[in-house]
Amino acid sequence: MAVTKGTELLTPGKRWTNWGRVERVVPKFASKPSNIEEVQQTILRARELGVPVKAIGAGHSFTAIAIAPGVQLDPSGLDGLLEVDAKSKRVKIAAGTNLYQLPALLSPHGLAMENLGDIDRQTISGATSTGTHGTGGKFRGIAAQIVAATLVKADGEILVVSETENKELLPAVRLGLGALGILVDLTIQCVPAFVMQAIEKPEPMETVLNEWDERVDGTDHFEFYWFPYTDTVLTKSNKRLHAETKLQPLGKLKRWVDDVAVSNGVFELTCATGKLIPAAVPGINRIATKLTGNREFTDVSTSVFTTQRTVHFREMEYAIPREAIPNAVREINSMIRKRDFKISFPIEVRAAAQDDLWLSTAFGRESGYIAVHRYWRENYLEYFKAVEQIMNSYDGRPHWGKIHFQDAESLSKLYPKYEAFLKVRNMLDPERIFANPYLDRVLGA
Repeated sequence: MAVTKGTELLTPGKRWTNWGRVERVVPKFASKPSNIEEVQQTILRARELGVPVKAIGAGHSFTAIAIAPGVQLDPSGLDGLLEVDAKSKRVKIAAGTNLYQLPALLSPHGLAMENLGDIDRQTISGATSTGTHGTGGKFRGIAAQIVAATLVKADGEILVVSETENKELLPAVRLGLGALGILVDLTIQCVPAFVMQAIEKPEPMETVLNEWDERVDGTDHFEFYWFPYTDTVLTKSNKRLHAETKLQPLGKLKRWVDDVAVSNGVFELTCATGKLIPAAVPGINRIATKLTGNREFTDVSTSVFTTQRTVHFREMEYAIPREAIPNAVREINSMIRKRDFKISFPIEVRAAAQDDLWLSTAFGRESGYIAVHRYWRENYLEYFKAVEQIMNSYDGRPHWGKIHFQDAESLSKLYPKYEAFLKVRNMLDPERIFANPYLDRVLGA
């Protein structure tokens, strides 16, 4: 392999903090490669120096999964659409491409992602490596849309994993936690571009919980948000429509008022008020429930899937069996009231189809997702630990990029293919070049 172990790619590291302002580090070195060879050079130089290498993505994970004490590799120089196969509707995307770039890259080819989450700031490699998902009982997470990947291994060699090359590694590599190598590109199975009809409205909480399965099965993408201390939830029902459907988007003023002024500006103010005056939170939540929702529009898929988020928060999310969602939500409601937690952020509830990715939260079971949040200036520990205790009773699997308190011992019991993943890790990175304290905790050293 003719790769020079150059030093010019490594610069002194600078202080880095993730978006949720939970994790921070000053890496020894930083690297921003612009091609595969420079990724190889970075890894080889790190080996020579005896320090690990971690890719950081966009920093939207709330856990320490991207913490890089050694070499912090910034993949943003690996960017853009590399190949398009119009017949198969597959595209090869550079690993550092952000999700918000995809509409402009895919729409000229009449393509779209099958499903997306509600935040699009992440890189495609970061989102898939942590198991980011969207909602919809018939639709799998983003990593399940990967059909091939190219990564650089710990020895600097290039590894291609696809349906025809090293196929046996695909269930591990598609959702690899950054533990198997540095991803440089991903091939995604896309779908023809489509639009969605969005219906958002407040409804009685007990009605929605009692009809949970019917709601999930009755529309393409169903989710709801619930502000604690209220008995109303905001439901979102999105129906997929043909790309030629006439658009009826929200007007610019309406979108700005709803998604910027109220959902971010006013919400920042109410969260700050709740921190200063905790007793005011139940009343604030009741007002918030009345201010949000109750709108209908039709727009391109990405404009419906994604939402602008500027209020910083910390988040925990668990996947449990889909049918357990109603009882789990009721238990969380009871726990919040019993312990008098003053929670200003809504709880988000979604569903997703099962998949076959070894470390996917939806591996082998239809899954429901419960996400809890706290304003970034508030202490989240006691609340999150109390929620996690409830999730544990349902064999809950934590989102890898969101705060949780599990370790290798507890996680190994939740994933039938956990040991198979560890064998792949031992084969591809026996010296733990891609390790960090978080991976030591969840996978073992």
